[in-house]
Amino acid sequence: MSEETAQLNSINKVTIMVYILQAIALFTVLPMIIAVIVNYVKLDEARGTRFESHFRWQIRTFWFGLLFYVIAAILHVVLIGFVIGAITWLWQVYRVIKGCWRLSEHKPMYK
Repeated sequence: MSEETAQLNSINKVTIMVYILQAIALFTVLPMIIAVIVNYVKLDEARGTRFESHFRWQIRTFWFGLLFYVIAAILHVVLIGFVIGAITWLWQVYRVIKGCWRLSEHKPMYK
């Protein structure tokens, strides 16, 4: 196995691990924080590969999810926060499933 192939296999495993952490994070917060830290630490290794788009997808899932959950928390006072929180949760489910699907097809998230 060449060094390049070994590196791609390693990045593939990291990408899978982050999707698993994000899936677990649908039920508790800490895995999502660990996942985004791993994304940032390994991002340079993923540059120029199809995995880079998955890393960016995962990072955006974290930051936009955090933003929408903060908005939901603020708006819980007027009860619409529950709806925003539920929609954000479903959006995260979609992002994890779509990301895993594209990864299993050996495709980048977007071009």
